[in-house]
Amino acid sequence: MQAQPPIHPALREVVERLAQIERGPGSQGEAAAADWLSERLKQAGCEVEVEPAQFYDGYMEPIGRLTAAAALGGLLAHRRGGRLLGGLTAAVAALLIADDVSNTWRVFRKTAKPLPTQNVVAIAGDRNAQRTLVLLAHHDAAHSGHIFDDRLQNLLELKFPGIFERFDTSVPLWWLVLAGPIAVALGAARKRKALLRLGIGGSALATAAMVDIARSPIVPGANDNLTAVAVLVALAERLKAEPLDGLRVMLVSCGAEEVVQGGIYSFAEKHFPQLDREQTWFLGLETLGSPLLALLEGEGPILMEDYPDVRFRDLVARVAGERGLPLRRGMRARNSTDATIPCHAGYPTATLVSFNRAKALSNYHQMSDTPENVNYATVTQALHLSEAVARNLAENRWL
Repeated sequence: MQAQPPIHPALREVVERLAQIERGPGSQGEAAAADWLSERLKQAGCEVEVEPAQFYDGYMEPIGRLTAAAALGGLLAHRRGGRLLGGLTAAVAALLIADDVSNTWRVFRKTAKPLPTQNVVAIAGDRNAQRTLVLLAHHDAAHSGHIFDDRLQNLLELKFPGIFERFDTSVPLWWLVLAGPIAVALGAARKRKALLRLGIGGSALATAAMVDIARSPIVPGANDNLTAVAVLVALAERLKAEPLDGLRVMLVSCGAEEVVQGGIYSFAEKHFPQLDREQTWFLGLETLGSPLLALLEGEGPILMEDYPDVRFRDLVARVAGERGLPLRRGMRARNSTDATIPCHAGYPTATLVSFNRAKALSNYHQMSDTPENVNYATVTQALHLSEAVARNLAENRWL
């Protein structure tokens, strides 16, 4: 058996330090974490800026309002003369939800007032190089909620391990949110009262789930996503100790990711015009402290979208093989990460993630997401793989 590489001391340091801070999107704690991270990256030899950013809160309250509107539309459709208006209300709610969580136009959330957050942007490697590798993490943390309890998924894996092994796509939770409004719209259109009742119940349950999440505490977020933030710091130290030429490395930690993408939009607005799509690669780092390291090929809360340019994902997999690092390919996520935004802009993109035997992110959005429950061996593998990818790109060995 191949010996495990030693754990870089910065990994535990960053996770344990920042997990003590409550870091809800747009909160003072999130800003304090960004300031601490900025200073830590400066110590690691980076040029660093904490960039002001904005985000629209498009998660619990807005989505809950839309599902509630769909439920009310279903009740209206039960009344004489209310079928058309009720059905249209539910249909519009479904479209607005799908638009929002898919990171397309985001019509509904943009009716709200933008809120402040911040992105930490550090520069390492060869500052004057034409080629750029951007590593994406996020330093905010999510609300908990009963919907994130993974005990049933873990139990089913114990009962049906062969079935779970066949699936390479995560559970489509957003489909469940959409199911109620769609059922109301279809029930109204087809005059099916049973379908209407089903849609009303589903929409009401989705609304209750959003209320529960909003009322639940902020998790420590050690695995999601301080493990990735820690990799940024450790990689900066590695590149300071052993510099590379020919590649600029941007180490980016965005704020407000947990509202289904927030600060990444401000990063894109500021930096994408200067980042050539032919000479820039994005490597997302997301929840790296579960037992098994994996490579996401794409993501899509509603419709699955593979990342552009499979050659970059092939490079990541090839480098992992050359270094003897275990990496599962073929995985796709039914939630969204900040990597969605460069993906939509056409940049070669890949995301490193980790999961357990049940294909679940360990302690995802749970209060048990603490430093002592992080698998640092997997985080170390992600660090070594990220560095190896950077050095391959620096040597122009990506084709």
